[in-house]
Amino acid sequence: MTPIFQTSTYVQDGPGGHKGYEYSRTKNPTRAALESNIAAIENGKHGLAFGSGMAAIDAVLKLLSPGDEVLSTNDLYGGSYRLFTKIFQKFGIKFIFTEMQSAEEVEKHISSKTKLIWVETPTNPMLNIIDIAAMSRLAKKHSCLLAVDNTFASPYLQTPIDLGADIVMHSATKFIGGHSDIVMGLLVVKDDKLAEDLYFIQNSSGAISGPQDCFLALRGLKTLHIRLQRHCENAGEIANFLLSHPKVDKVYWPGLADHPGHAIAKLQMRGFGGMVSFSLKSGIKEDAISVLKKTHLFACAESLGGVESLIGHPASMTHASIPKEEREKNGITDTLMRLSVGIEDIDDLVTDLNNALN
Repeated sequence: MTPIFQTSTYVQDGPGGHKGYEYSRTKNPTRAALESNIAAIENGKHGLAFGSGMAAIDAVLKLLSPGDEVLSTNDLYGGSYRLFTKIFQKFGIKFIFTEMQSAEEVEKHISSKTKLIWVETPTNPMLNIIDIAAMSRLAKKHSCLLAVDNTFASPYLQTPIDLGADIVMHSATKFIGGHSDIVMGLLVVKDDKLAEDLYFIQNSSGAISGPQDCFLALRGLKTLHIRLQRHCENAGEIANFLLSHPKVDKVYWPGLADHPGHAIAKLQMRGFGGMVSFSLKSGIKEDAISVLKKTHLFACAESLGGVESLIGHPASMTHASIPKEEREKNGITDTLMRLSVGIEDIDDLVTDLNNALN
């Protein structure tokens, strides 16, 4: 087991003569082990660990300058949207949000000022699928970076660098940690110069993860494959159960044959993930709140990707920072619920949802 180096500073032979480590904001042996590990399983070359997923995204945006433009999906995690529009927009960076299912439509929004394409796939919470290889071709054509938020898939199901991405981001709080006991962000890149720039930002800004959390993330990675297999199996059963329930309107899961992104998901993913969203036919917010309050195994909570099942209401929880008009335009209605399907017994999970719905 990798040791936890609960160390802030390191003995040097003399001034400037350190033995590989000098100060843990810059480098720590436990963090270095995790960073090497995530780079390897994402088929990248360099990994960086941060205090949260938002800190990792923050570091990527600090590569930009005033006047630069960022193109992103209109179906985006609320925290990312908030960071883009409430923090970095006031520093002169422009953000354009658009549907990314069509590369031709995306290209219409690219200009000489576009420096970054930010992709989330599957998206949160609508589980739309974006063609990473197509976005990579666009990015290369227009000389801008492509970053992919791979949180919902994890490197077990999807490796965006193999599809041409320049930067891969994870909220390691989720499937990588897997046990809802850490908060952490990870970046992976292949290009040496890009890595150097990001390491400089990581060290200068200091939003690093601690050694205890890095140890727990390494522990989580050891079981990532076996957990994801069960997450995917259970999510498929739940999605099909919801499809047949008379009170359910729409079900969103990329593994369903009629999902608009199903064909692309089959090409770029090795499984369809453990996230399922669904809405109610009634259209009444109180009905959704009632379901959330009446589940027992599905705990009402934010976050996702742990071994336990969670249920949430995006409009009032994870995506509350997005204006209501924007939310509803993108399908985040008042009865939309998001499930993080855990690894519990599937019969128990189906029974729990069925009881709550009824």
